[in-house]
Formats: sequence, structure tokens, C-alpha cells
Amino acid sequence: MTSYIVEADGGSRGNPGPAGYGAVVMDAADRQVLAEAAEAIGVTTNNVAEYRGLIAGLTAVLDLGGEGAPVAVRMDSKLVVEQMAGRWKIKNEGLRPLALEAGKLARRLRVTEWTWIPREQNGHADRLANEAMDAAAKGLAWRAGGSAVQAGPRTSPRSTPTDVSAPSASLATAQQRNQPNSGTGWSPPTRVSTSLLLLRHGETPLSVERRFSGLGDAELTANGLAQAAAAAERLSREPYHLDAIVSSPLKRARQTAEAVAQRTGLGVEVDDDLREADFGAWEGHTFTEVQRGWPAELAAWLADPNTAPPDGESFEAVAQRIRRAEERLVERYEGRTVLIVSHVTPIKTLLRFALMAPPVTLYRMHLDLACLSLIEHYADGQSVVKSFNDTSHLR
Repeated sequence: MTSYIVEADGGSRGNPGPAGYGAVVMDAADRQVLAEAAEAIGVTTNNVAEYRGLIAGLTAVLDLGGEGAPVAVRMDSKLVVEQMAGRWKIKNEGLRPLALEAGKLARRLRVTEWTWIPREQNGHADRLANEAMDAAAKGLAWRAGGSAVQAGPRTSPRSTPTDVSAPSASLATAQQRNQPNSGTGWSPPTRVSTSLLLLRHGETPLSVERRFSGLGDAELTANGLAQAAAAAERLSREPYHLDAIVSSPLKRARQTAEAVAQRTGLGVEVDDDLREADFGAWEGHTFTEVQRGWPAELAAWLADPNTAPPDGESFEAVAQRIRRAEERLVERYEGRTVLIVSHVTPIKTLLRFALMAPPVTLYRMHLDLACLSLIEHYADGQSVVKSFNDTSHLR
């Protein structure tokens, strides 16, 4: 079995300030570079950036070597190394979700050592982090190999069966970075917020029968149309001032979005990344039917966000595209209010991102049909969940 080395670093030009991370994965036998990861992450601290670099490096090892792969971790952050080795306590609560995420990845691997190294021995990861920050400062996105491209939009618990929530992590491997980043997350410090109103679609025949409803293109029921109309009426009056409506491509979401568009006079933009998870062979089945027909596959899927239903999509993959969509929209509509019409998995994932919460948080959420939630994103890196699962317009 191949043994790996991860070297990771993060930096913040101001602490807090414009930040980025870098990570490199090497073959332990000959130090051949197998993967690189780097990303500018907006305004935050050195410690946050260093943890993000570690997470990216461990994720890349999982992609390369799979479960149980042996890896030695080397970083010039004494704090991260000592906390991950269990020798130091985590006193900063803001770092705890990142440490939990890194710890979960580490437990899926076999970490043979946590080693602090001097900065001069961590030059590769440091260079990657600075390349990402330099690119973002120019409005560009980092790509593997040290190149950059113009950033911007690309063209175009156990929940109920229709409402399965999605633990997530954002991957940043060299292979993925060969594609243009859809948003840098880079903007000047400000207290102006970008508001994301999150509207779940109305009722469908599958939601009535509590069946898995992913990419199947069910239409709204008569009750679902009434729910969409009620949401539209609410969103067309004070205190709401929508600047844009962005919808999942699936019919149930588009019908809900179009109801709001008719009341507000706005058009509907479709973003394919906002679609529901693909439940593959389980589409249209009840939870009980899946338990009987695919017991082992269901148990694995519920336990691990990297596991996909047969012929379906893993929650990990869903989280990656939701992160892309979020970055695009926050960057494109800075300081404005955007209505996102989507599904349970994407909406829960957006809320988890805003809370900087671990994946298990999604199992503690419930979203009703046609409910509203609100996230406010600030360009200084802060996000606030201001409302959740609000259905007062349906009463």
C-alpha cells in the first residue's frame, strides 16, 4: 500500500485579512507530488486558513488512497499539529468545527504522525497558498500548476425519504482545480450583506407519499401550487425587496419560482447546481422499500457522505456543487437580496455552511414544504442565519 505525506499551510495577510491555503500530497517513498490543492478563502485568520489547508490535504489523500491509507502530516502550524495530535485543547470555538471536520477525515485514514516543521521546510504548501491569494487579489482563481483564470460565473438524521439531508465537505484537489473556479469569495471588507432567501418548493405527489424525490421531475400538486402562491404573495410585499430569483432546474422548484416571479415582475434564473441529490435506484421508493431492497447500501449511505445510492450521487458531491453555486451567487449579487428556490438537501447544506457546523448538524434540521430561511453573507467573511423553516405564510 502506498504511504503518503501531506504538507499543508495557510496564510492571512492581516490576520484577519485576505487569506488562502495550500496543500500538497506526496508519495512517501520518493516524494513524488501526487496532488495539489489551493484556494483563496476571503477574509479570515491564519489559523482558519491552516485548518482549511489540512482538510484539503487529507481529502486529497482519501481521493488517492481510499479508506485507511497511511499518511504522515507535516505542517509549520504548531497549534494545528498539537491540537490534531490531542496534546493541546481547542480553546477557540471558531476553530472547533474545522478541527472536527479534519478529525473525521483523519479517522478515515491512518495518520502515522503529526509533525511540526519549520516554515522553510514547508515551502511547497506555502507557495501554493500565496499563489491562491495572489490570484484572488487580481480577481482570478487559482489553478493547478500555479496558473490562474478569470473568476466568474460559468455558463450554463435520517430525514424522510423526500427530505434526506447532506453532510458535506468542500474538496480542492489538483484535478478539480483544473476547471475554472466559479467564484473567488474575494471582496473588500464591508458590513453590507448579501441576503440569500431560501425557499423550498411546494408539495408534489412524491412528497405526499413520502418517497425519495431527487432528479425525477414531479410537478406540484394543487396544494403545492397554493403553497407557492402563498409564498409569492408574502415575498411581493414589505419588508421583502427581491433583486433576483434563482431556481433549481427541476420542475417543482421552477413552478414555485415562477409563482414568485409573476408577483414580483422578476425573471427566473436557473442554476443546475441547485438541483436535488440524485437518489439513483431509490428514486420514487419509500424509505421502507429501500430498507427492504437495499439494506446494506442504505446503512452505508446513512453512515458516510462519500457513499452514493446505487447509480446515484453522494452527499459529498452534492455539497461541492452547492458550494460552487453559493460562491457564484454571493459574488454576483453582492449587497443585494436573492431568492433561491431549491430542495431540502441543498437548503440544509447552505445553512450548515453558514453556521460553520459539522455534517451531523444536518440531521438535526427539519424543513417543511414551501418554508423560508434566510442567510446573510458579509464580505468580511461572516455569515448569519437570521431565520429558519418559516411557514407563517401558509397559515
